[in-house]
Amino acid sequence: MNKGRGPGRGPAFAKPKEKTSVVLLKLWRYLARYQWIIVSASLLSILGNALGLLSPRLSGAAIDAIEHEAGVQIPVVYKYVLLMILLAAFTSLTSWALSAIMIRLSRNVVSKMRKDLFDHMTTLPISFFDQYQTGDVISILSYDVDTVGATLSTDLTQILSSLITVVGSFLMMLSIAPEMLLIFVVTIPCSIGVTRWRAKIVRPLFSKRSRMLGAMNGYAEEAVSGLKTIRAYHQEEEFNTRFRTHNDNAVNATWKADHTAAITGPTVNLINNLSLAAVSIFGALLYMAGGITLGNVSSFVLYSRKFSGPINEFANILSEIQSSLAAAERVLGLLAMEPEPADAVDAQPIADCQGHVEFQDVSFGYTPDTTVLHRVSYTAEPGKVMAIVGETGCGKTTMINLLMRFYDVSQGAILLDGVDIRQLPRDDLRRQFTMVLQDTWLFDGTVFENIAYGRDGVTREEVEHAAKAAHIHDMILSLPQGYDTIVTGSGNSISKGQKQLLTIARAMLMDSSMLILDEATSNVDTQTERRIQDAMLQLMKGRTCFVIAHRLSTITGADCILVMDKGRIVESGTHEELLAKHRTYYELYHAQFDRPNEAA
Repeated sequence: MNKGRGPGRGPAFAKPKEKTSVVLLKLWRYLARYQWIIVSASLLSILGNALGLLSPRLSGAAIDAIEHEAGVQIPVVYKYVLLMILLAAFTSLTSWALSAIMIRLSRNVVSKMRKDLFDHMTTLPISFFDQYQTGDVISILSYDVDTVGATLSTDLTQILSSLITVVGSFLMMLSIAPEMLLIFVVTIPCSIGVTRWRAKIVRPLFSKRSRMLGAMNGYAEEAVSGLKTIRAYHQEEEFNTRFRTHNDNAVNATWKADHTAAITGPTVNLINNLSLAAVSIFGALLYMAGGITLGNVSSFVLYSRKFSGPINEFANILSEIQSSLAAAERVLGLLAMEPEPADAVDAQPIADCQGHVEFQDVSFGYTPDTTVLHRVSYTAEPGKVMAIVGETGCGKTTMINLLMRFYDVSQGAILLDGVDIRQLPRDDLRRQFTMVLQDTWLFDGTVFENIAYGRDGVTREEVEHAAKAAHIHDMILSLPQGYDTIVTGSGNSISKGQKQLLTIARAMLMDSSMLILDEATSNVDTQTERRIQDAMLQLMKGRTCFVIAHRLSTITGADCILVMDKGRIVESGTHEELLAKHRTYYELYHAQFDRPNEAA
């Protein structure tokens, strides 16, 4: 459910298909950073493949030495065989060195690409994460980047070597028997035509595979994070069924892509085998006519295999290349997503924030065809507590999103100390707020690091003082290593209430001029909530506070309570004033307190 927080999760991340040349050009921007590695790899590839091309010549010379008019010349044969062995060993060594260099290149590119992706994600607007599934984005960050890296480390090496081998083999065959090259006038265009035709068919299938895998990962991430709820409602089989659907879609898309791509290799291989048979027949006829030696026939056949072999190999790795191009499209598509709009050119840093906030006729919708807030206007005086209440989906959290500039207003303006917040630097604006949210967040680290997260140079004494104020100090000391105990990012090693108290302690270390409490004590029991009321009041003292609360007992002392309904402020005033009106707030309050069990 959207809960007024954004436009809702959209389909799996996708980018319109781009031309191969465009994708390769964008990838080259990453490769260009490592020109010396590429030059070294190219030189090694040229050297290794050039020396490898000498072996068929030596083999032909050895055969001619066996068939010599004066009889078999054993020493000459041995010499050529020894040279062939040395060449094979040296070629293997250069091949190993080339692979090592390309693996290093792949590692550097993947590391840089993944870092750029992660850095870019931190600049994207909140609307992006409201729209796309987290699991799908993670799939791009991990699986798709690795797919691109695998092509750089293996397929790129193979393509580079194949190109040199094809050119070198062609030149060697041209020097041996130019007339026999007529065979390839027919077979090579056929191989190229089949390969290009199949590439156009296969690439969209691999794009679909990446989307299906991303959708499956996104669903799995959602299901795992909500596993307790799934079990509590006995919906295991329902979610298993849904996952099977996602899994089947991913498997079927993968099978169709791989199955369709697998046809290319055998087809091209058939064409190459036909060309090899034609070469053998034509060479035998020339030999019998005295136009060529047996050794040259042998060399030409070996060169023809070297010539057609890379073409066949390219057809076989075509599926991997198309898979990599589809993955690269998703990676580059994510990198192309627009970050948060830049701050206004004339934006000035906030020198001394007083905390005077004013909403002026603000309207907003997450999409152009919907409106969540309708002409909202109110003023929050410095140091005062503003409570926002109302039914779920009425726009409470949306107001906070606008205040923090996670989104910008559609109409109207929000002023901070008389300045439109769109004229303030976002980082500077957000630094004026401390937030304690209902959806608390911890990262993998010690308890101390999680509490001290918001400030640099915090001492152990300051952290302990904040923990004591939040009534979490004793619980921390009961942990195996106290403040040095490692907690997981999901916070599963401690209860939700304890997790929320840690985030409250974190907030107490901040010295910002404004405070946002979004159901800050929703996971804390009523008794604990009463114990930390003094701490919360201390936290709120002297700050402009915005409190979102469903538990109305927590906001009875607010300076002003805004009552919202369907995106509009329908009432405002103090707790006593609103009760005296006998309207919406009166009904909400008595709906809770006339039923003690629910209020608790």
